[in-house]
Amino acid sequence: MYEIDFTHPGKIHFIGIGGISMSGFAELLHSMGFTITGSDWHESKITKHLESLGIQVVYGQKEENITKDIDLVVYTAAVKKTNPEYQAAEKLNLPLMERAVMVGQVMKNYSSAIAIAGTHGKTTTTSIASHIFLAANLDPTISVGGILEAIGGNIRIGHSKHFITEACEYTNSFLHFFPTVGIILNIEEDHMDFFHDLADIRHSFHLFAKRIPEHGTLIINADIENYEEITEGLSCRVITYGLENKDADFTAENITYNDLGCGTFDAVVQGEAKGHFHLSVVGRHNVSNTLACLALASLYGIDDGTVQKALTTFHGADRRFEYKGEKNGFTIIDDYAHHPTEIRATLTAAKNYPHKTLWCAFQPHTYTRTRAFLKDFASALSLADKVILADIYAAREKDPGDISSADLARELEKLGKEVHYLRSFDEIEKFILKNLVNGDLLITMGAGNIVEIGENLLNN
Repeated sequence: MYEIDFTHPGKIHFIGIGGISMSGFAELLHSMGFTITGSDWHESKITKHLESLGIQVVYGQKEENITKDIDLVVYTAAVKKTNPEYQAAEKLNLPLMERAVMVGQVMKNYSSAIAIAGTHGKTTTTSIASHIFLAANLDPTISVGGILEAIGGNIRIGHSKHFITEACEYTNSFLHFFPTVGIILNIEEDHMDFFHDLADIRHSFHLFAKRIPEHGTLIINADIENYEEITEGLSCRVITYGLENKDADFTAENITYNDLGCGTFDAVVQGEAKGHFHLSVVGRHNVSNTLACLALASLYGIDDGTVQKALTTFHGADRRFEYKGEKNGFTIIDDYAHHPTEIRATLTAAKNYPHKTLWCAFQPHTYTRTRAFLKDFASALSLADKVILADIYAAREKDPGDISSADLARELEKLGKEVHYLRSFDEIEKFILKNLVNGDLLITMGAGNIVEIGENLLNN
């Protein structure tokens, strides 16, 4: 396998440089002295930022973008071998490296490499951990799968031994990583276009945990069913946390919520009261995410006062229960939830947020996920008072013709819910303006482009 020589920076080309992760690592390698080029299909804020740094970005992926002077071509799992740049690199016998492999090689440069994994909550927990390390003046390098206001984007280039990143299980990407500290937030069925079943997913998380060296640490949610199967045979230290499992090392008591649904709790560490913490993000799921970060902070000797300072300043990552504004007296929130568990957590949190009627405008993400969890999606969405459905966001998939949002609408109707399936964003926006009233709460939800609905409403 090709090894990046960080002592002699060369020229690296990124296929799909405008992606949230690819762009961040392009910027990081640029800061290390590498000559970076890249391609994407469309200009964006991200590509404009890269160009402002002196990184050459071309629009349209063409064979001529790949030249003999390139030392390495990096691509994402979404890039097919029929991609003209991929094929051009093969013709020139240039090394090709999948994004996750590149991330793993970057991690080797940091003696304190923290990788945050889980089916849900990776971006939020990575963001909380980042706030804590910044508040502690540890000067971390950070890669987050969203836009984090505290670092002005999705990447922060630090000058210390600390590196914090998300670790995604899809296509087993995280099995290319080299963490010294790993966090596992939860393990559930997802990405069933890649994994066979839940047992297959759990096996991958076990392999991820085994990548942590003997001198490292795994922090794992003890509320995961049979979590001991994941930790079995590990040589590293294991720290547990949990809300339900009171035998965990870190737990929470006396959880309450303020008028905006933000949690307050007493931390209990190995049976003893640790401290009282106030969050500026909503929901019980974020109390759990914060416990993971308390365990991480304790591991690094960060005091409670610094942690609380960080929690006070963290108001959520981009597209995670993000307040967008008000229109005609109703409030618009946007959330990235695209799995039934995430939807349930977000809508449960919204119950504690001021509202008359809770509306959820949901855009299912991928046909395989919608088919696999159809009844679970309906059950989770039924927590909203009224539901609006958009068409399925295809992402990396082609329409198989045997599943649509109409199927989800029928499942919701069986549960007695008021549901409106509207094919276009324009129809949805007109429906919202006609039907939502002063005091209502609208959550636009999904991992696709449904965020545009709220933004269009506020901008018109």
